[in-house]
Amino acid sequence: MGERRVAVTGIGVVSPLGIGLEAFRRSLADGRSAIRRLPDEVTLGSGVQVGALIDWDAAAHFKGAEAGSLDRVAQFALSAAGQALAASGLDIAAADRNRLGVYWGTGMGGAHTLETAYRTVYGNNDFRLRPLSVVMAMNNAAGSNVAVKWGLRGLFANFSTACSSSAMAIGEATLAIRSGRADALVAGGAEALLAPGMLAAWQALRTLAPADAADAAASCKPFDKRRGGLVLGEGAAALVLEEESRARARGAQVLAVISGYGNSCDAAHMSKPDRDGQVRAMTQALAESGLAPGDIGYINAHGTATIVGDVVECEAIKAVFGAHDVPVSSTKSMHGHLLGGAGALEMAAALMPFSEGVIPPTANLVDIDPACAVRHVACKAERVDPPRAVMSNSFAFGGSNVVLIAERA
Repeated sequence: MGERRVAVTGIGVVSPLGIGLEAFRRSLADGRSAIRRLPDEVTLGSGVQVGALIDWDAAAHFKGAEAGSLDRVAQFALSAAGQALAASGLDIAAADRNRLGVYWGTGMGGAHTLETAYRTVYGNNDFRLRPLSVVMAMNNAAGSNVAVKWGLRGLFANFSTACSSSAMAIGEATLAIRSGRADALVAGGAEALLAPGMLAAWQALRTLAPADAADAAASCKPFDKRRGGLVLGEGAAALVLEEESRARARGAQVLAVISGYGNSCDAAHMSKPDRDGQVRAMTQALAESGLAPGDIGYINAHGTATIVGDVVECEAIKAVFGAHDVPVSSTKSMHGHLLGGAGALEMAAALMPFSEGVIPPTANLVDIDPACAVRHVACKAERVDPPRAVMSNSFAFGGSNVVLIAERA
């Protein structure tokens, strides 16, 4: 791990559960689900019934025509990054901006811009597209807009590894700061793919949950016998990561320390998860942090509510943690699956036990699947003494496994 420890000094959130870290965490603690039936103009003929959609008013966040030059995913990214930087108290004007940068993750990039372009060309037979279509749709646009907005001229990297994208951005940013290549990085991710064409593609995979007949908000049921698939969400989360001694020297509040990062590839199948690959990532993260399994006080699981995925993850957790009865929950049950933005948003959730003494629950977990036999935090949040460390899992299509460990500051 070396002597350069990496501190989290600011967190920003744009989520279906609320805008801002406080609103997000309050909803998680209350066990509130933001999943709902999607309006017809979002789903069209895709067959998708439910999702975690943000009621987003771009005019409230961007002036004049600025919003029009930004895909929805970039708007989310800029809002989350701005919150995180403000919370960190980092004085960018006084800093060496060549030592500040952005590590960002997204799975699908500017999906709304692409959707508009396809409709224009193939629906209207009109080849006159907006001049900014390419730079709005490109996968690195969200992170690049963050760098441009605040003049962050140092390291930049964009990660697109499906559901592990933003977790990888945080992990790789941690390594970059440890190595001395940067003083501070904005790390996180964003996703905005609730558009008809993209929904149709996901529906074709047959991994999405139908609407719960009694309550649409209960449609995502990780680890439950009744689970029927994942529910897509949208949003963004950003963390300001800094070399700890520099952060403390400027009087910053250190929210946590990122101490472990595991990264493995199943190298087995494009969509079917692999227990051993997940075990390798968790084991690597523990080894890098210098912690034992018993030091982990909470695992924010990947927990997508797919039939196979939940069982495989629980088997991997049992293989690594053995008899250690570590509490496990999946907050996707409330905010949906943000794909490329999931890892960063779930890290914001995973750190809750440090500051609030609360472990967020897996909502809708009423009838636990015996094949998912870990120590679940079901339906209601648990009050706990702040643990020494927490873990967050992100496992992706393509076999990319990323595990992050954070320690209490």
